[in-house]
Amino acid sequence: MRKVLFLCVGNSCRSQMAEGWLRHLAGDRFEAHSAGVIPCYVNDDAIRVMHEVGIDISQQRSKHVAEYDGQHLPYVITVCDPAQTACPVFAGETHREHWPVADPIEATGSDEARLRVFRHIRDEIGDRVKVFIERQQHPS
Repeated sequence: MRKVLFLCVGNSCRSQMAEGWLRHLAGDRFEAHSAGVIPCYVNDDAIRVMHEVGIDISQQRSKHVAEYDGQHLPYVITVCDPAQTACPVFAGETHREHWPVADPIEATGSDEARLRVFRHIRDEIGDRVKVFIERQQHPS
């Protein structure tokens, strides 16, 4: 299986959701991973909104990108601008993509208002993962 690493700064929301989506939609074809430049924790709201669509990311953990040093990663997808800038070079040929996705952790307001933002980001990332999978099945 081809490894895919989703990379962001904290590895708490966006990259965790992307890892969960890819594992859920194409775990038989891709080995999904996520990491951060400054990892912290997996955000409870990210876990909650992914659970709403039947994807359990509660057992995923926040990892430092250094855990992947020396590994061949055919695909590295950054999901925030700072991660794109700080993305290290990996061994072997790596196809890089950048998906600039807003950080849902910055959402303010009531619990429901924040969750609406998390759901929007969850769905945006899910759509991007579906397109990624489709492109790999039918390269142009």
